[in-house]
Amino acid sequence: MEIPKSDHWRIIEDRAKLIERSGFESLWVYDHFHNWPPGWWKEQREGVEGTPDPVTDVTYEAWTMMAALGAVTSTVRLGQMCTCNTYRPPAYLAKVAATIDVFTGGRVEMGIGAGWYEDEHHGYGYEFLPPKDRLRMLREGIEIMKAFWTQDEVDYEGRFYKIEGGLGDPKPVQQPHIPVWVAGGGEQVTLRIAARHADYTNFGGDVETFRRKSEILRQHCEDLGTDYDRIVRSGIFSAFLGETEAEAQDKISWLASRLGKVMPQERADQFVDQFRLMTGTPEQVVERLKAYEAEGMSYAILNFADIAYDTSSLELFATRVIPELS
Repeated sequence: MEIPKSDHWRIIEDRAKLIERSGFESLWVYDHFHNWPPGWWKEQREGVEGTPDPVTDVTYEAWTMMAALGAVTSTVRLGQMCTCNTYRPPAYLAKVAATIDVFTGGRVEMGIGAGWYEDEHHGYGYEFLPPKDRLRMLREGIEIMKAFWTQDEVDYEGRFYKIEGGLGDPKPVQQPHIPVWVAGGGEQVTLRIAARHADYTNFGGDVETFRRKSEILRQHCEDLGTDYDRIVRSGIFSAFLGETEAEAQDKISWLASRLGKVMPQERADQFVDQFRLMTGTPEQVVERLKAYEAEGMSYAILNFADIAYDTSSLELFATRVIPELS
């Protein structure tokens, strides 16, 4: 919104370099073709009189951005939270990720999930299968990517994918393969896939939710005979920081007002509620993150929604939060 497209890359490049020199370990993009909100929550949108059409603002392709960001940074790691498994054949995705890993000297993180955005699937011609099928595709997709990263020639036959004589070069720089982040907290299937295949997990929610899902992940690891302690458990949080609590809350109001221009204000207020968990002064944010750390979270991904307009939240986090958690 409001920023001319001719300025988009200049701003993205500038923020990437700011993230790198500010001491963040990684920077992340999301894998969407449609903007959101309000393209999501379709079931809530139907029948609501006066609801605007989905936002048609620019959304850039994630893996193209990964390559571009790799070219203008030198140390920060590059991830997606998260790649939608159904949007690209996994053998192709393995090739793309390995290529970028080579060109960036081994800085790629593979965030991967089953996909959820139904409108986006329809808008780009992808079949939107039931959850159980998308989750099975996710498991098969991870298995195929790991095979391409570690085997000279790949043969694979699953329910959804079949590979015959796939050649897995280039291999990633990282060994034994690019780190795999299985995103999502589905307790019966997603966390079981994570227990078998993930180097990292990523699920949101409050501290109690994080604790519960961690214990479910532990049980899946015990059932499968895999090592629970090898999996890094991470969380993802939307945040605004201010020198004072009032300043931080003003940033939430700013976002709600902007979203209210493209969706009913009640819907906008619901969306910004996700920011309240990790919005406040640096001292408050440190305290909240330490509560997660006590439950075993050792990696946090932060979404600063105003970063294109105002870098103060990011800078406060870098200077006042990171040193307290390092």
